Amino acid sequence: MDSTLESMKDGEATVGGGVEDVYGEDRATEDQLVTPWTVSVASGYTLLRDPRHNKGLAFTERERDSHYLRGLLPPAVSTQELQERKLMQSIRNYEVPLHKYVAMMELEERNERLFYKLLIDNVEELLPVVYTPTVGEACQKYGSIFKRPQGLYISMKEKGKILEVLKNWPERSIQVIVVTDGERILGLGDLGCQGMGIPVGKLALYTALGGVRPSACLPITIDVGTNNQKLLDDEFYIGLKQKRTTGKEYYELLEEFMSAVKQNYGEKVLVQFEDFANHNAFELLAKYRNTHLVFNDDIQGTASVVLAGLVASLKLLGGSLADHTFLFLGAGEAGTGIAELIALEISTKTNIPVEETRKKIWLVDSKGLIVSSRKESLQHFKQPWAHEHEPLTTLLDAVKAIKPSVLIGTSGVGQTFTKDVIEALAAVNERPLIMALSNPTSQAECTAEQAYTWTKGKAIFSSGSPFDPYEYDGKLFIPGQANNAYIFPGLGFGLVISGAIRVHDEMLLAASEALANQVTQEHYDKGMIYPPLTNIRKISANIAAKVAEKAYDLGLATRLPRPTDLLKYAESCMYTPNYRSYR
Repeated sequence: MDSTLESMKDGEATVGGGVEDVYGEDRATEDQLVTPWTVSVASGYTLLRDPRHNKGLAFTERERDSHYLRGLLPPAVSTQELQERKLMQSIRNYEVPLHKYVAMMELEERNERLFYKLLIDNVEELLPVVYTPTVGEACQKYGSIFKRPQGLYISMKEKGKILEVLKNWPERSIQVIVVTDGERILGLGDLGCQGMGIPVGKLALYTALGGVRPSACLPITIDVGTNNQKLLDDEFYIGLKQKRTTGKEYYELLEEFMSAVKQNYGEKVLVQFEDFANHNAFELLAKYRNTHLVFNDDIQGTASVVLAGLVASLKLLGGSLADHTFLFLGAGEAGTGIAELIALEISTKTNIPVEETRKKIWLVDSKGLIVSSRKESLQHFKQPWAHEHEPLTTLLDAVKAIKPSVLIGTSGVGQTFTKDVIEALAAVNERPLIMALSNPTSQAECTAEQAYTWTKGKAIFSSGSPFDPYEYDGKLFIPGQANNAYIFPGLGFGLVISGAIRVHDEMLLAASEALANQVTQEHYDKGMIYPPLTNIRKISANIAAKVAEKAYDLGLATRLPRPTDLLKYAESCMYTPNYRSYR
């Protein structure tokens, strides 16, 4: 037993690119018995307070005898399915989305498997609860609803001691870290330490949608202060009450963090940067992409899911990507990330240099169309998009001059696709593609209803946050949701199962094409360019297999030998939340 516990403590890495499954929980079939280990065998009151092993009323009569649970539970014996129905009924009784969010988080804290069972089986209903748009409000009020820590908080106080802080986390076998500094939470701005809701929500999706086991996930918030005066004046604010640390001191803290992560968890731990401000996001991705397994969902994940929608939409639009002209409103992380991946995909398919394919893509920022005469004053990540054209100050002028077939919004500002803009787009396109991607719903550039109405039902529409189906002129339109949840869980899982050591752009293209291939004719008939989220586990397995295949092709995978059937292998590795029987 001592040697087993020592092995658990050290979290030995395996050739498989993950970490050793000490107790065989992942390898066990559901009808095999497992032991509910903590540091010792959990039993009695301790077992009921352990969210990983607690089953509530679903403990059998034999388990209640074996684990000293007699008298600690009511006499009724339930099933997981009955518990699920009861909880869904309870959650549906809440009218306020934030109350549903709190109920789900409380469930995760007391019964982990039931939480993921609910989320997987009711993904379309609960995804907007545990993630966007509700998670935005949860972050705004995180100080008020905070009950117990759900991840690691690393602040300026811990500078010089970050490795020690990482060792305080009870799990040693970490495969995926989602980290934020809270400076740009969705479209809501600087929420400081309260941005922790984002890593927690993302990692819940890594497990529910992608199949990464919960114990291998670690949410982290790096607290360097906040410039949000409202939070600084709030007596209940849970973070550092100081203005944001910037410059050299900030980057020294991030360097210490990235070094400590690699030292503590190894080369193959995936670090996903989340909701960093533009100036830091690009810098961090550029700095660490060649030395660590890193991924920025705002730049790369958004780009990949949007590219998938564009590739799928070609069946409705006609032609190839190279035949279309793209206009963006917003030239930050998301806008430039999407634009670059589109240019790369066109270049890959046509063998035209990416410097040339960029010329099909135009961006509008707060000062107007990005053109070459502005190049000297532009931030470095905007400069590749400064093309020859007369200066234009409004989006409407840009639409009339550029005549795009695809209009993409990543501005973070609601209602910026006005009636005039959309009518101008519809005037030059038989089937205009409109993607209003900003989150949450209140920040969307236009609604589904507006897009369909103002184009007289001609538009193909998708958004970042969900919109209800809309009927126009007797036809029911189902808006697409370009939700990053389609991509990042499968992408991350593919990296984990292959033991990849770096993220390559070709993996993002592979993920996009895998997602686009899941759209069927039945979906196209309804105007959909993304498959339903009800199939998300199957979609994630397909994406994981394609990403892993690309990792092997590029020589970046370390799990050897290569599995002969990567799709079957991905499906077999996925975490399932069904209850296990205890000895």
